[in-house]
Amino acid sequence: MSANSKKPSTDTKSWLDRIPSLSDDPAHPAQIALRTYTLALSLSLGPSLVPFIVQGVSPKKAVNIAALKRVLRRELGYDGLAFAFTLCVAGGAGLKQSIQHLSQKELQHKKPGRKTENASDRSSGFTDVPAINFFIRLKSWVLALSPGQRSFLSYVLSSSVGILLIQAGRERSSRLQQARRAAEAVAAGTVPASALSHPALRAAANRTSPTLDLTLLLLVRAVDSLVQAFILQKPIPRVSSHDTSDHKHTSRTADPKLVLEKLEKERIRRENIIRQKWTSQVDAFVFWACSARIMWCFFYEPQRLPRSYVKWISTLANLDGRIIDVLQYIRAGTWSYITGSALHSSHLQTSATDLGLPAAWGDPVAIPAYGGAAATANWEKLGLKTRPGVGGMPCEVIHGQVGASLGLTGSCTANAGLRMFKGFTEALAIYLPVHILPVLLTRPQILLRPHRLFETLFGAVRSATFLSSFIGLYWYTVCLTRTLVLAKLFPSISHDFWDGPLGCSFAGCLACGSSIWIENGRRRGEMALYVLPRAVRSILPDAWIKSGNKGFKIAERIAFIFSISTLLTAATHRPDSLRGLSRWTLAFITNGPNTGFWKRKRRDPSVPSTPSVPPTPSMLSISQIDESNRANTPHIS
Repeated sequence: MSANSKKPSTDTKSWLDRIPSLSDDPAHPAQIALRTYTLALSLSLGPSLVPFIVQGVSPKKAVNIAALKRVLRRELGYDGLAFAFTLCVAGGAGLKQSIQHLSQKELQHKKPGRKTENASDRSSGFTDVPAINFFIRLKSWVLALSPGQRSFLSYVLSSSVGILLIQAGRERSSRLQQARRAAEAVAAGTVPASALSHPALRAAANRTSPTLDLTLLLLVRAVDSLVQAFILQKPIPRVSSHDTSDHKHTSRTADPKLVLEKLEKERIRRENIIRQKWTSQVDAFVFWACSARIMWCFFYEPQRLPRSYVKWISTLANLDGRIIDVLQYIRAGTWSYITGSALHSSHLQTSATDLGLPAAWGDPVAIPAYGGAAATANWEKLGLKTRPGVGGMPCEVIHGQVGASLGLTGSCTANAGLRMFKGFTEALAIYLPVHILPVLLTRPQILLRPHRLFETLFGAVRSATFLSSFIGLYWYTVCLTRTLVLAKLFPSISHDFWDGPLGCSFAGCLACGSSIWIENGRRRGEMALYVLPRAVRSILPDAWIKSGNKGFKIAERIAFIFSISTLLTAATHRPDSLRGLSRWTLAFITNGPNTGFWKRKRRDPSVPSTPSVPPTPSMLSISQIDESNRANTPHIS
C-alpha cells in the first residue's frame, strides 16, 4: 500500500524533471525574453482586445471573428510588435553574453603558465584567405571593446533585425486595411472600381510610416538618457564587502580612504540633487513649449497629430467642432468679419440656433468686425448686451451649454471656472488609480501609514489640479484676449486678428502649458517626455512624413536602432540616467522578477521565489545590490 502511494509522487517528480529549467540569473537572455514578450504583448494586444471584449459582453453586439483573427495574426505573428521587441532586447542580451563568454575564454588562454599556441600559429595556413583574416581581426576588435561598447554593439545588431520585422508587419497590416476599405467603398458604390488603380489616387495616398510615433518616442527617451548621463555625475563604486570587514577588526580608527570616499559620495549625491532641481525647471519649460505647439496644431493643423491624441484633446476641450472650423476658415481667409464668407456664412449660424440663440449672432456680416461705440450700437440692434465695445462672435456661442442651467453662459469667468471644476473631477478619477494602484501592487503596507496615504492622495489631487488648470488657463486667456482686456484696449484692430491664428487661440496655447509648475518636479520630466514626441512630429514637414521616401524610411530605422540600443545600454551600465516610465520598464526587463520560479514552486510551495538580483556577484557587495535595487525601482509620486 505504501509502495503504491509513493509511486505517483515519483512519477510527478520525473515529469517535472523533464521540464527545462531556466537560469536563476534574471539577466539571462531566456529570462529577459519572457519578461519582454509578456510586457510587449500586454501593451500591444491588450488595447486591441478591448473592443472585442465589449462586444462579447454586450448582448446586442456579436464578436467580429474575422477582425479578431486579423488582430491576433498581427500581434502574435513573427512580425508582430511583441516578437520583434523580444528579438531586439533578448537577442542583444544573448549576443552580449556570447561576447562575454568568448572574452573569458581568451583570458583563460592567456593565463601565465598555461601552454597556448600563438594566434598566428592557429591561423597558419588560413592567413591568405580574406574571409578568415577578416573574422580574426573582427574578433580582436570586438574583444578590445569596453563592456558598454559591447552592449551597445549587441543591441545595434539585434535591433537592426527587429525594426525590419516591425515595419514589415505594420506595413502589411496597413495595406490589408486599405484594401478592405477600398473594397467596401467599391461595394457601397461611393468609389468606382476604375478609380482605385488611378496613378493620381495612388500618389495622393498617405504613406506615413506606421512606426513613426514609436521611433520618436524611443528617440526622445534616448536623448534624455544621454542628457541625464551628461548632467549627473556617475556615483563611485562601493568598496567590496570583505575589504570593509577587514577594516572592522583592524582598528577603531576609521580608514582615511574610506572617510574621503564617503565624503566624495555625499558631495556627488548633493550635487546631483541640485542638478536634478535645475533639470525639473528645464522639463517644465520643454512641456510648456511642446504643449503650446500641440494645442496650436490641434486647432489649425490637426493632421500633424495622432488621431487618438486629437480625440483626447477634443474631449478635454469640450468645444463645438464648428467653431474650430471657423477658426481654420479665418486663417485660410474664407471667413471674415469684414468681407463675410461666401462659402461658410451659415456655418456659425447653425451653431447659434442649436444653442437657442439668434442666428444673426453667428452671421459674419451682421457681427461687428471692430470694437468701440459702433460695436455697442450694433449689438443693441442684435439684442446682445453682454459685449459692449467689443466685436467678434459672442462668447455665448463659444461657451456652448456650459453654465446654461445657472444662466451664466455669457460670463467668461464662470465658463472658465466651471470647465476647470469639471476637468478636476474627471482628472481626479484618472489620477487616483494612477497614484494608488502602483503602491497597492508594490508596497501596500505604506497605505496603512496615515502620512504616506495623505502624500499619495495629495499627489493625485496635485496632478488633477495641474490638468484642470491647463483647461481653465486656456479658456480664460482666450476670453481675456478677445473680450475682457486686449480687444477693449485696441478696438481699432479687427477681430479677424483677435480670432485669427495669432490672436486669442495663440495666447491660450501659450498660457495653458504654464500649469506644469503646479505638478511635482519629478513628474514634470515624465510629462515633458510624454508631449515631446508629439511636438517633434508636428514640426516635421508633411512632405517627408507622408511621402514614403526610402531616405526617410532609412533615417527612421537608424533613429530606432540607435535609440533603443542607447536605452538598453543605459539600463545595464547607467540606470541612473533613466527616469520615469523608461526607467521602470527597462529595470523590469533587465532585472525583473525571476520567471523560472514556478517549477520549484510546484515541487515545494514553501520555497521562496528567486530574488531579482544575480546571486553571489563577483564585483558588487551586498550593500551595492540593495542600492542598485532601490535605484532601479521607480519612484511613484
